[in-house]
Amino acid sequence: MEKKRWGDRRDARWLREMDGMHCIMPHLMNKRTDAEVFINFQLDVTEALAYIAEKNEGEPEYRTTLFHCVIMAMAKTVYLRPMLNRYISGRRFYQRQAISLGFTAKKRFEDHSEETLIVTEVPEEWTLADVTRKVVGTVHKAREEKSYGLDDTLNTLKRLPRPLMMFVMWCFRTLDFFGKMPLALTESDPNYATVFLTNLGSIRCPTVYHHLNNYGTNSIMAAIGTIHKAEVVGPDGTKRVRDVVDLGVTVDERIADGFYFARSLKIVQHMLERPELLDRPLKEEIDFEC
Repeated sequence: MEKKRWGDRRDARWLREMDGMHCIMPHLMNKRTDAEVFINFQLDVTEALAYIAEKNEGEPEYRTTLFHCVIMAMAKTVYLRPMLNRYISGRRFYQRQAISLGFTAKKRFEDHSEETLIVTEVPEEWTLADVTRKVVGTVHKAREEKSYGLDDTLNTLKRLPRPLMMFVMWCFRTLDFFGKMPLALTESDPNYATVFLTNLGSIRCPTVYHHLNNYGTNSIMAAIGTIHKAEVVGPDGTKRVRDVVDLGVTVDERIADGFYFARSLKIVQHMLERPELLDRPLKEEIDFEC
């Protein structure tokens, strides 16, 4: 890890040596929502579903799902494609020191059920089995506990009068601009994660375009849709009916170009077509040219 220098943040280092175009972009498009690009990608998950069924045989508690597979595939992709782990904040480019994934979990599948925010940092030794245990355990804990992560803080803030709430939010945005937000407010907030995922398939909803947020440091939002059948053209030109899922990804185009993003998504597909790769440690190299 490089020695921390002036201008670096707690979670990232300031990228000083950028070309002129990239240095100017955060000033021309200073909001993340000014520079977001949406990519809709159909993933063939036939092999992944078969692998999941085999993996879950005789496993009553920590059952792997397609969501866990996508999480691991996304983590591997970011590990192999480090420009995806950048963000722009305070009109400067930063490279994160670690990969983190965030998502929300409903405490009950009911219309008025509360949601809780969950963030997990990704160690280099992570495998699909680790993802399953981490996510299942964390979601179970969040649903069982009355408050989890930021829940108490948010429930306190909601009681503030509107003028005071506006002032507090202004303070938060100012601290956010200069990278001075307290760790207690960022470590459990998916808006500060490398990738913010939403599993719409769990509520039987197709994938959607989901905007990025101008608050925080998150540069990638991924929405996973429902599993369905579709006709897919194979490498030999033959058509087959396969299990597929749509993945909608919204990215901040300032951190990399479209070519880089498109090639990166091919890694996600590659991992899901060869799900045994998901059970290898994150740091292990894979034989793949994107």
